[in-house]
Amino acid sequence: MPTHDHPLRLFRHCPVCGSERFAADSVKSKQCAACGFTFFANPAAATAAFIVSAGGRLLVARRAKEPARGTLDLPGGFADIGESAEQAMLREIAEETGLCLTQPHYLFSLPNRYPFSGLTVHTLDLFFRFDVPDGLQPHAADDAADLVWLPLGELRPDDFGLDSIRQGVARFIGLSMTQKQQIHGLQ
Repeated sequence: MPTHDHPLRLFRHCPVCGSERFAADSVKSKQCAACGFTFFANPAAATAAFIVSAGGRLLVARRAKEPARGTLDLPGGFADIGESAEQAMLREIAEETGLCLTQPHYLFSLPNRYPFSGLTVHTLDLFFRFDVPDGLQPHAADDAADLVWLPLGELRPDDFGLDSIRQGVARFIGLSMTQKQQIHGLQ
């Protein structure tokens, strides 16, 4: 991997001893030649929620901030230190929508690259599903500029601004179609 693409390219000094002899050791680490400290750039955990109403609508957010400001997104965000993925998911939903949900159902995960402050943050995005009754009245807050309920049949992955969310929505649509086919095949 070229040095300019290294996930730690902006980190030029050892965080332990301050030496400038802090260089790429592998595609995901840097090591200090002065003190021996090695730092690994492991992915940050992030969450995304498919909140589906009984009437077949998905709650989507419009991004209030960069990256991809103004595009569609799913409620979610980064896990904090000491949180499980489920706790992070429930907290992010409450922060962005005002909804206090329970019982997240894990679906799948996808890797992502999230540009932030001049650095590419590698993430592992964990996708959850929530089935909720019709009539919930969420309100946009935090990173969400707006919230809308979209019919599942009107979802278009290209309307979502972040790569992993686009891929996740496409996968979710595929899962939903497979479930419908299975239900209709059983009848």
